[in-house]
Amino acid sequence: MVLTTTTPAPEQYVESSIFASRYVRQPLPRFQMPKNSMPKEAAYQVITDELMLDGNPRLNLASFVTTWMEPECDKLMMASINKNYVDMDEYPVTTELLNRCVNMIANLFNAPIGSGEAAVGVGTVGSSEAIMLAGLAFKRKWQQKMKSQGKPYDKPNIVTGANVQVCWEKFARYFEVELKEVKLKEGYYVMDPVKAVEMVDENTICVAAILGSTLTGEFENVKLLNELLTKKNTETGWDTPIHVDAASGGFIAPFVYPQLEWDFRLPLVKSINVSGHKYGLVYAGIGWVVWRSKEDLPDDLISSLKIFYIVAGSSQILAQYYQLIRLGFEGYKSIMENCIGNALILKEGIEKTGRFEVVSKDVGVPLVAFALKDSTKYTVFHISDALRKFGWIVPAYTMPADAEHIAVLRVVVREDFSCSLAERLISHIQEVLKELDSLPSRIVKDSHVVAVAKEVVEENKDGEAAKMGDRKIQEKVTKQWRHYVKTKKTGVC
Repeated sequence: MVLTTTTPAPEQYVESSIFASRYVRQPLPRFQMPKNSMPKEAAYQVITDELMLDGNPRLNLASFVTTWMEPECDKLMMASINKNYVDMDEYPVTTELLNRCVNMIANLFNAPIGSGEAAVGVGTVGSSEAIMLAGLAFKRKWQQKMKSQGKPYDKPNIVTGANVQVCWEKFARYFEVELKEVKLKEGYYVMDPVKAVEMVDENTICVAAILGSTLTGEFENVKLLNELLTKKNTETGWDTPIHVDAASGGFIAPFVYPQLEWDFRLPLVKSINVSGHKYGLVYAGIGWVVWRSKEDLPDDLISSLKIFYIVAGSSQILAQYYQLIRLGFEGYKSIMENCIGNALILKEGIEKTGRFEVVSKDVGVPLVAFALKDSTKYTVFHISDALRKFGWIVPAYTMPADAEHIAVLRVVVREDFSCSLAERLISHIQEVLKELDSLPSRIVKDSHVVAVAKEVVEENKDGEAAKMGDRKIQEKVTKQWRHYVKTKKTGVC
């Protein structure tokens, strides 16, 4: 018997190499689906190559969102990535794990529930969605009360600080609620409880307090807010409640500041949201909202929650449960203490440069926000841009009203930001400062800014006003520079 073999054509061997194939010579589709298919290896490679130009998530110091988890949790998430947990009848165990997370978080926040009693809450895609649900519950409860009293219920409002996350503005817009903001001032970048309570009226559905401002990490004084609002409710006969937006601080305060009263220990706190994907230590896509009791959640909204979702992945829920039982109270406490310790190391290193004023507080979310003492030659925006060459993503932004003239850099210290990385960042900041100092002024390139600076100097060259010259130059330069730099104002996250 004669045996014959077929030798593949040379081009078949070549085609097995992605970079020798025709697919790397063709631009990737941008607007329309391609007519023909491509090998799975080619699709994987060309997309991977595109993603090389993304920033490194672990060097993204702008974000509070978790960028590292244990490999075992990664496996658990991948094993459940094909489950839509909204199909509760098909995935009853996943639903049970979600409920366990709600119970644990509610107990962590000192909800007044008995031993073994189920808490009232739900998992969400993030704190933005959690805030929508909590805000809607407040609006419905207020409307029901006003209707029962025969009063108008078409002009609800909510009181917050100007430092709130942009999702509060979205809630107000989407659900037709007036947003009444307490303005900030230089040196005080959180909501003033006294001013907040002064703004409360009969149409206020709630006052929203922030446990961990995205701007400076500072915790707002929820206890004082509760005391002042209780007094006003007693005087007026109203029952205005409090919601605590603990997106960033909810998984920090219970472990590091257990004596701080901000949660359900305060009678007027009716609901709390927290981001599992921030200091809950889960990858992006999970948030939680819990209520004090069923009485604080309208019946029609309870029914709506059961059908609110059509599709929702199970992976983040299982990852949250993994972290809660894997780390326990002890593990979370150790991680949060490490984050705070590394934030202090970073703060000290930045202060030692002598070039910055740190505006963030030691008590709060572990982050460092700092402003240039002198912005007449270059700004924090230039420093932010220059740090990119080292791979660091450090945001620069201006404060909300009425502190818009203050521009800062902010570094969020997450679980995976070690002491070594903090020291390396400090050295790179020093290099950037040295480089910018050696260059011609970056500000003088903008004739409008120069004109403003000269104008201020002329205004203040005589008398006592001269002492304010540098500061006014910095304020006006910063305001002018905002027109030339694309940056979020209040949506920093």
